[in-house]
Amino acid sequence: MSGLIDLDVIAGAKATHKYARLSASKARVVLNLIRDEDLALARDRLRFCERGAAEVVSKVLESAVANATNNEQLDADELYVAECWADEGPVLKRWRPRARGRATRIFKQTSHITVIVAQLSPEELEMREARLAASGSQTAAAARAARVAASRATTDTGEADESAPDDADDIVATADEAAEAAIDDTGEAIAAEVDAADPEEDVADPEERN
Repeated sequence: MSGLIDLDVIAGAKATHKYARLSASKARVVLNLIRDEDLALARDRLRFCERGAAEVVSKVLESAVANATNNEQLDADELYVAECWADEGPVLKRWRPRARGRATRIFKQTSHITVIVAQLSPEELEMREARLAASGSQTAAAARAARVAASRATTDTGEADESAPDDADDIVATADEAAEAAIDDTGEAIAAEVDAADPEEDVADPEERN
């Protein structure tokens, strides 16, 4: 988009980093990579950008997203980089010693970096959802919901598995009791059969035997 975003009309937020210790020209090269891009794509480009200004711009972008989510109650998945620019700041003048007692002046550039994030329009959100559905991907919110559902299902399965050993222990204990009772009954039956087959005989006293 071209032109400044009116935050009174469009839902969004901005963040500014003043007196950044890098030149505006170096910051503009990185800002051109994320302008008019979705938040997820802008983060990926800054993450893999090898320029030193990418780290500073990434912090400004995250600050703008935090302002949008906390102050304006906007969903981070529906944001995009609406505007971003870098203005020149004051120049710090320093001296560098040179040969034969001379000194040369060096200039340390500073800049003011501004990033504005805004909410996508309903038409753009529908187009993005259609592209994600066609590619088989899903938004960050949908992926988060799927992970939560999977975690809850795993927790429920773990609770069921924990209760299963208790039931198994009860079954084993009941089987052991039944086995012991059967052994006792069998022992009593065998003893009764032995008594019936071999009755006790009277044993004569040794004096009578003599």
